[in-house]
Amino acid sequence: MISTLILFAVLGAVMSLLLIPLIQRRLTFLNSNGILQFHHSRKNEKSRLGGLALAAPFVALSTAAAVLFPFDEAQGHTGRVVFCSALAMFLLGFLDDLKPLGARKKLFGQIVIAICAWSGGIQIETLNYHPLGEFGCAATVLWLIALPNLINLIDGIDGLAGGISLMLMGLLAYVGAFSSHLFPALCAAGMTGAIIGFLRYNFPPAQIYMGDGGAYFLGFLVAELSIVNSHKGTIIAGLLAPLFVLALPILDVTLAIVRRGLKGLPIFRPDRRHIHHKLLGIGFSPRRAVLTLYFVTLVFLAFGVAVFWSEGRWAPVLFGVCCLVFVLSARSFSFSREWFAVGRVVGNSLEMRESVRYALALGRWFEMEAKNCDSVEYLWSDFQLVLLKLNFARAYLTLVDERREWNRNDALDPLVPLTWHRHDSSRGEAFSVEIAIKSNAFDAVLFEHLAEIAAESWHKAAANWCQLHRLPLQFKSCASRNNSCKATHIGRTYVPLVWNQSCSLESPQPATVRSVE
Repeated sequence: MISTLILFAVLGAVMSLLLIPLIQRRLTFLNSNGILQFHHSRKNEKSRLGGLALAAPFVALSTAAAVLFPFDEAQGHTGRVVFCSALAMFLLGFLDDLKPLGARKKLFGQIVIAICAWSGGIQIETLNYHPLGEFGCAATVLWLIALPNLINLIDGIDGLAGGISLMLMGLLAYVGAFSSHLFPALCAAGMTGAIIGFLRYNFPPAQIYMGDGGAYFLGFLVAELSIVNSHKGTIIAGLLAPLFVLALPILDVTLAIVRRGLKGLPIFRPDRRHIHHKLLGIGFSPRRAVLTLYFVTLVFLAFGVAVFWSEGRWAPVLFGVCCLVFVLSARSFSFSREWFAVGRVVGNSLEMRESVRYALALGRWFEMEAKNCDSVEYLWSDFQLVLLKLNFARAYLTLVDERREWNRNDALDPLVPLTWHRHDSSRGEAFSVEIAIKSNAFDAVLFEHLAEIAAESWHKAAANWCQLHRLPLQFKSCASRNNSCKATHIGRTYVPLVWNQSCSLESPQPATVRSVE
């Protein structure tokens, strides 16, 4: 049995290693969605089709297992359900890699696939000998869609999602070796090898990314195999073991969702406040940050094995040890205050939620307005309205050909210092957005969120404009037929109307907009 598992792991690694260079050379034409995600820590545009190098070995090795090993009818049916549903989840993510589908469509697709898997027999029926009854379907669907999204959420730095998935697959291969079902063990062993081959190209600095297709596929497969591997009456141990491996990302994502909800941000909106961003922020290199998280996850992997062997009896004790490890790690890396800042946010959450929602509405307007702009100059003039409405004092926009400055005239007091927020990005051509506000009249946390929302809206609007008109992101770029921009578009600036002492409307001097040499 052990030699067979090792053979499948070796075959998975070889296939993955051979497929990735082929994907990089032959499938570059499929990378039409080559827009860098605003909050990702990655600066280079690489292929997001690495999930193919994970799904293809799964197809080949699952087929080989079905041909070489005589499964009984029950195991054969389970294998077919796992095979079809995992591939369906991969295709859902792969389509999103080619062209964004939107969060609602993806969630609907995940729920449909999870319900199909449940109807095919992948079911959580009992927890620690207690039958779930009519709640079994809801528990199964929740489990099957939570893990793919969790793996996708932690895929924000090179090698992290792949390394954690490797540990999960290794755990499932180990657990499957003691199960009466042969297919889950062979499948997990083959995917363990495939992920090792993938990490050869995904470990920092990455040459390819798994994309949503790979993340959804691995997460869904882990969720299914953990259910199939669970023994009757001890399913709690089979489900808790993977949860211990995922303890660190689960806590990180949970606290991030709580903070976003309190601040009025969409709860699934990506940000740069995850644990790997914190490690990068205190000076860790990407490789050192990933290796640090690997080490912590390995400790939890040992806890997962202990939970499985004790059939869940040691879970409460090990959970307490996990909490202690979390606290010590947070203190050691100096980001415990960021993890446990929820209490401070509650006090001023109402005012912050209103401001953040207003900024999000302005950002959505600006992103939609981009299609009506015939030039980058016109886009920049519309962006000034966002800056003005959010009460910023100064902003710089740097493109590859020029740098522009915007000033709010009523904020030009040289004696008042400014606080700055800077965002650098790259989508083939670099740009940066720098936004400032008066230091004597702002809330630091609120300003950081508003400036980030403004910078993100520019990023998305500029990406939409370039993709629509197929032009580079430069101030001289113009989509009009004669390639000359309308003067009225270039010269438009936004200024607020104010009330004078006699309660009549008057317009102040316009905001200053000029080029910076």
